[in-house]
Order: sequence, then structure tokens, then C-alpha cells
Amino acid sequence: MYGVQYSREKIVTEDQDFLDLDWSYAKNMKVAETLVILSHGLEGSSSGQYILGMVKLLNRNGYDCLAWNFRGCGGEMNKTARFYHSGATEDLDAIVRHALAKGYTRIHMMGFSLGGNLTLKYLGESGSNLDIKIESAVVFSVPMDLLACSRAMILPKNIIYMQRFLQTLKPKVTKKSKLFPEAFNRSHNRYVRTLYDFDDVYTAPLHGFENADHYYEACSSRNFVGGISIPTLIVNALNDPIVPFESLPVEAIRNHAKVWLEAVSEGGHCGFRPAVLRDGVYWSEHRALTFLKNGMRDDL
Repeated sequence: MYGVQYSREKIVTEDQDFLDLDWSYAKNMKVAETLVILSHGLEGSSSGQYILGMVKLLNRNGYDCLAWNFRGCGGEMNKTARFYHSGATEDLDAIVRHALAKGYTRIHMMGFSLGGNLTLKYLGESGSNLDIKIESAVVFSVPMDLLACSRAMILPKNIIYMQRFLQTLKPKVTKKSKLFPEAFNRSHNRYVRTLYDFDDVYTAPLHGFENADHYYEACSSRNFVGGISIPTLIVNALNDPIVPFESLPVEAIRNHAKVWLEAVSEGGHCGFRPAVLRDGVYWSEHRALTFLKNGMRDDL
């Protein structure tokens, strides 16, 4: 698909669960010097169009890619009662440590939507303790204020997004409840009509938060962006229907020496398709490649 050939690897987490990793190599299955770690969005996977398109372009330009799947998103249900969530940086840290052990000397990080929030939170938490081999990050359509985005999801114009997410999230709960009946009450499904409801009923208590509001406050990357220590580009569209631009910490980013916010007029949520495709490359793919190669140089 998209000309991308993945090689899957399964790694065991510290809590004896697993993560599915999909590798795509630039040079004949040999480890290149540079790796890009890609984190997908809510209910996405390594096979999402926005992941595959990015991997294809990066491979073509000499970058190895690691597109990892969040727990329960790689085609099979994970082993523990927990799922993934917007702030589960312990899993991203496991991915980074595994990649470093492979011998890569240069690593870049990339995230989309929920994966972008996760990436920014991880970088902010790590701060100056981040491994020096991790050089930069670029993220797209990031819900940096999870509560504001959850509220936006309830708007009538966004019902299609919410229904799409719930159509896969709720069946996962049903399946999990059969494996871990002590951790789930399937009767609560009738109370879940919005993504906020899902997070309040399932995500929050399952992962140690008091409620949805506590979960959103604890995991919103706007609260961690100040600690980021490497060059990081955040790209959000002004017309993103589920990430209100006013929810982004514009002033905090403007005063940050290492972080840039690029506001584009069009792109929606993880769209960024130009009016005319050149070589099948989306604007976001070209922008990411340019940033990885050149950073935020003014002469480009």
C-alpha cells in the first residue's frame, strides 16, 4: 500500500503487554543513520493514509521510519486491561529506548493529532534529560488542550468525527470487558454518547485519573510545551474543525526559543492536501521533510 513495505516487530512492555512496531527502511533493510518515529492519531494505526504517505516520502529521502501502533491499534487486542490514551508517554518512551538500542545515531519524532499531543508531552516531560540523539520533532493537527477539543467534538458539525471514533472505541470496550470483567461495566455503555463520556466512564478511571477533566488537564501538551529542549515545529490549520485554534498556547510558543507554531489557513484535521498534488506528495509531507532537513531557516 502506497509503496510502503513494513517489517513488523512486537516488543514486550514493562507491564507484560506488547506494542506492534512497523519498520520501513530506506536502504535495503539495513539500518540507516537516521530514524523518524511516527505516532498516529486517535483510533489510527501505522496503515493510516497520513502515516503511509509520510513514510513513503521519508524513505525516498534516506530516512528509516518506525511507525508504531498504540495498544489495541495494531490489528489485535492488547493483553492488559488498559488501553492507550493521550498522555501515555511511558509507551512512547519504550519505543524511543528500543530504537536507540538499534544503534541509530540521529532520531526525529513526528506525531499526528493524539500522537502529536503525546509527542509534545513526552518531549516536555523529558526536558533537558532527553537523549541527545533525538534531534527534532514535527507534529500536525495537535489537540494541545484536550478539554477544548472534546467540547468542539460535541458540536453538530463534528458529529461525523465523534461517531467514527465511538464506532471503534465502544466495541473495544465490549471485547475488553469479556477478558477483564472486573475492570469494565458494559452497562455503562448506555451512558456513552460523546467522546467526553467515553473518557469520563472508561479512559480516566482505567488509567488512574479521577474523571475526564482530570485526565484532560493532566495530559494536555499545552502544559508541557515549556519544557521542550529540541527544535520542534507544530503545524495546525486555522480551519481544523476539532482543534480550535484559540485553544493553542500561542503566546507560550511565541516566547519559546525551540518551538514554533505554524498556522496554515487550510488543512482541516490532518488533511493538508494541496489543490494540485505533485508526485503524490501532500503539503504536510513536504513541510515535514523540509523541516527535518533544514530546521526553521529563514532563507528557504
